Amino acid sequence: QVQLVESGGGLVQPGGSLRLSCAVSVSLFSIDVMGWYRQAPGKERELVARVTRGGSTNYADSVKGRFTISTDNAKNTVYLQMNSLKLEDTAVYYCNVVLRFRMGDYWGQGTQVTVSS
Repeated sequence: QVQLVESGGGLVQPGGSLRLSCAVSVSLFSIDVMGWYRQAPGKERELVARVTRGGSTNYADSVKGRFTISTDNAKNTVYLQMNSLKLEDTAVYYCNVVLRFRMGDYWGQGTQVTVSS
């Protein structure tokens, strides 16, 4: 069983920054894709950013140039650096990993990010 533990959410003013962390209980070398998703009230969960084992990244258009996904293999952790936060970034953010060899995908419990003045 793979466990993901997110942290780093909170309340921030517009224009501020937060860094989310997702600690994974397995080596990142066993993972094909790591991603961050978010779900705002009344909306569907959407992809924010993801990174493949090969290092390729892609971002939602709404966060390009503001958010950066990165990994630390030594710490089995994936990060989401969020800068220039906007009101519409308010959501619960979830970490997701897709294991290699079709071994399944897993979700974290979510961390709340609230952007408010």
